[in-house]
Amino acid sequence: WKVSVEMLHDPGLDLLLLDELNIALRYDYLDIGKVVADLEARPRDKHVVVTGRNARPELLAIADLVTEMTLVKHPFEAGVKAQRGIDF
Repeated sequence: WKVSVEMLHDPGLDLLLLDELNIALRYDYLDIGKVVADLEARPRDKHVVVTGRNARPELLAIADLVTEMTLVKHPFEAGVKAQRGIDF
């Protein structure tokens, strides 16, 4: 999370993608209070995208936009294994 906070305050970045952050929060790998406080303290022009299922209510409360995606088709169903750089 320390690296993520550094990127939140990096003036050279306009957008920060925190892929699967919701999973880390769901399993209490990170403190939700600290994450929410750090996200709220970011510069107002910094865009943050958080992915992962089962977002915590505390995170939903501070979000500007929440989207729920539904699986229609996935390459795994055709036997395609997870790919480095895409799935992990």
